[in-house]
Amino acid sequence: MKRSPHSTPRGFALVLRYRYAFAVVLAGAVLALHPAPPGLIGAPLPQAHALVLSDQARRSLTLEYRAFPTELMGCMIGDLHGSVVRVQRIAAADVDPAESTPTRVRPRRTCEDAGWVGTVGMIHNHPGGERCFYYFPGTQVPSSDAQSFGLQAYPVDAILCGDSLVWISRASIERHFSLVERLDSWWSLRP
Repeated sequence: MKRSPHSTPRGFALVLRYRYAFAVVLAGAVLALHPAPPGLIGAPLPQAHALVLSDQARRSLTLEYRAFPTELMGCMIGDLHGSVVRVQRIAAADVDPAESTPTRVRPRRTCEDAGWVGTVGMIHNHPGGERCFYYFPGTQVPSSDAQSFGLQAYPVDAILCGDSLVWISRASIERHFSLVERLDSWWSLRP
């Protein structure tokens, strides 16, 4: 039996249409799982060179994050002035207790979806004070914390390890600071 000259291209075009539709649905599903905060969609990511914590934010970190044997996560609420991120307070992220272990924590939804306005970054703790870095020491190999930060649309991310804090900005420069050094009325975390 002889095929018409148009039967093969139509079948091929049909397969391409289904593949394209599947790719669009798959991409939409991936984006739905990692939504960006509404105010940052399409906006350029700001470059932060300094992170400043208010007294209230420092107290929150000192009291709340040291008291638990599992990782906790918070939303850093504040604003960005030029290249300085100022954090006024730390708000609890929406975390299911079953998703908080000594080595990992995962929120149920974004800070904005949980009702927090003005989020400038996420912070979590490492209860044992281990693996407090975004890049493995002496390398440019990103840790899981750096990879998680890459999926967010915030200008900074931080890890609390006892009395010290490690933070990273979009410039991918990791900085370490002590929470016990006071500068003016703000707790400043500068390189």
